[in-house]
Amino acid sequence: MRLYDEVSGELREVQVRPRMTVYVCGITPYDSAHLGHAFTYVQFDVLVRYLRHLGAEVVHVQNVTDVDDDILRTARERGVDAGELARSEVETFTRAMDALGVTRPTFSPWASEFVPDIIEAVQALVAAECAYQRAGTVYFRVASDPGYGSLSGLDRSRMIELAAERGGHPEDPNKDDPLDFVLWQRSASDEPSWESPWGPGRPGWHIECSTMARRLLGQPVDIHGGGTDLIFPHHESEIAQAENLPGERPFVRHWMHTGTVHYEAEKMSKSLGNMVFVTDLLQRYSPVALRAFLLRRHYRDDWAFREDDLAREAKDHAQGLGVHGGGLGPGEAVPEDPDEVRSGLSAALDGDLDTPAALRLLDRAAGSPDPAIRAVVDEGRSLLGLDI
Repeated sequence: MRLYDEVSGELREVQVRPRMTVYVCGITPYDSAHLGHAFTYVQFDVLVRYLRHLGAEVVHVQNVTDVDDDILRTARERGVDAGELARSEVETFTRAMDALGVTRPTFSPWASEFVPDIIEAVQALVAAECAYQRAGTVYFRVASDPGYGSLSGLDRSRMIELAAERGGHPEDPNKDDPLDFVLWQRSASDEPSWESPWGPGRPGWHIECSTMARRLLGQPVDIHGGGTDLIFPHHESEIAQAENLPGERPFVRHWMHTGTVHYEAEKMSKSLGNMVFVTDLLQRYSPVALRAFLLRRHYRDDWAFREDDLAREAKDHAQGLGVHGGGLGPGEAVPEDPDEVRSGLSAALDGDLDTPAALRLLDRAAGSPDPAIRAVVDEGRSLLGLDI
C-alpha cells in the first residue's frame, strides 16, 4: 500500500504490520458536524476498513478537543457550560457519523481526561530545556528543534503568518520567539483549571493530541492525520513536542491529510459560518448516497460543494447508475472475471486510497449478470462502507 508523503511530495510505501496504529485528529465540539468533517472521517474510515481487510489489527484513536479556546469562547457567548456544550455536540456528531457508516474508533479520548499525563509531558520538556515558563504559561522553544517546519515545508515568514491566523499569537510579548507555542497556559477566571507546577491553568492545543497519541498508541504511530489545515501549526508542533521526549523516533511513520471542502468560494469552516451540516443533508438524501458522493472525491483533493452535484449523483444512484448497478462510461466494458474486479479494487486502494477509481470499477462490474462478479461488487461495497 502506498500513500502520499507530505515531506517528499511522492507516494511512499506503508508497511502493513500485524498491528497498525492510526490517530485521527477529532472535533472541537462547539458546533455540529459539517460536510468538511464528514469528508475527512469517511475517508479515514475507508483507510481503517482496508487495513483490517488486509489482515491488520487496527487500533484507531480519534480524540475530542474539549479544552480549547474556541469551545470556551463559544460557551461564554452562549451562556452555557463548556462541558455541557461539548457533550451535546459530540452526541450530534456521533449520530451523524453513525448514519454515514463511519466505524467508531477503538478509543475516543477527551483531552480533559489526560491532563495529568499532559503536565508530565510538559515537565519533561522543561527539564530537557525545550520549554520555558513565563507568568504561569509554558512555551515550547522552537529553536530547540532544528527540524521544525520539515512537515509543512513553510518558510519562517509564512509560519508566523499562519500562526497568527490559527490562534498561535506570535505577538505575545512573553515569547522568546514569535513561533514558540503554548504547552500550558493560565486559565481565565471562568475557564476550567487544573493545578500544575506553574500554577492553575489548562493545556495548550498541540500537547493534548501528541500526549493522547503517545499514551494510547505508543511511538511511532503508524498513520496520523486529519485535514490539511492541521499541518501547520498543529501537526508540525506535535512532532516537535513528541520527538523531544523519550521514545522511538519518528513520532509518526506516515502523515495523511484530507483536502479542503469549499462552499460559496470559501473554505467550509465554523469560523466563517459557511457550513453545510450533515444532519440537514441527511433529511434530503440517503446516507449511502451521501457517503458515495464523498468517496467520489479523492481524499487529497480540494473541492467545492454544490448541492446540485449531490442531487444529480443521488438521483443517478437511486436509478441504478451508481454503485448499485450500470454506470458505464464511454469506452468502458463490464468486467468478465471476478478476479479482475478484486485485483482492480486492491490496486485502486493500494494506490493512495483511490476511492473514486474503486467506485468507477464497482459501477462497471455492477452491470454484470454473473453472480460471482455481483458477489465481488457486494464485497467491494462493504469494504467502502456502502452497505449501510
